[in-house]
Amino acid sequence: MAKATKGRKPAKSKAGPARKSFAKRAGAKAGPAGKGKGAGKKFFVGKAPRPALGRKVAPGAKGARPGLKREALRPGTKVPSRKAHAPAAPVSAPVVERKLPPDDGQLRALAAVAAGADKKSENPVVLDVRGLSGVADYFVLLSADSDRQAAAVADEVDDRLTGMGAQRLGAEGRSGGGWVLLDFGDVVVHVMSPEARGFYDLEGLWADAPRVPVA
Repeated sequence: MAKATKGRKPAKSKAGPARKSFAKRAGAKAGPAGKGKGAGKKFFVGKAPRPALGRKVAPGAKGARPGLKREALRPGTKVPSRKAHAPAAPVSAPVVERKLPPDDGQLRALAAVAAGADKKSENPVVLDVRGLSGVADYFVLLSADSDRQAAAVADEVDDRLTGMGAQRLGAEGRSGGGWVLLDFGDVVVHVMSPEARGFYDLEGLWADAPRVPVA
């Protein structure tokens, strides 16, 4: 019986290759021989498998990274960085302008405008030159079509302001020339022809001066 079996290779067990191929497919490593332990397995605790580049992963699917779009997973694309929001501007309280009552000089300037309107003067302008000029606080500009009308307007303004208690300090230009000037200290009244007013351009010369509204 021993001679019959001499030189023959022992038959391979069918269970051996099957177990080996199964272990290879499962990715397990065989345990040490003789200890009776089964194949060990690897577990990744708390880590999800990263999707392969170039694959389209639907949002919420397994393997998708939260906060990234499909295009961000393609090779060669840059993931946009999150921009920090600018802090909101502080809300400031609204600025309320305090309207002060008109002073005596402004009242006299408006009275000069009303007196000129009675004599048909045109284009009245009151310039507030306080802090800009050391000559007066208000400049009153009135237009008259002729020297005769300019003299009539000047007389009416003189009578109106003198009646209010203002003192006239000087007067120039009553003899003609298209410009009559009346100086009442804090108020200076200019009665000018349209040509003289455009040539001397007092509005442009005192462009920084605020204008007092006239009725």
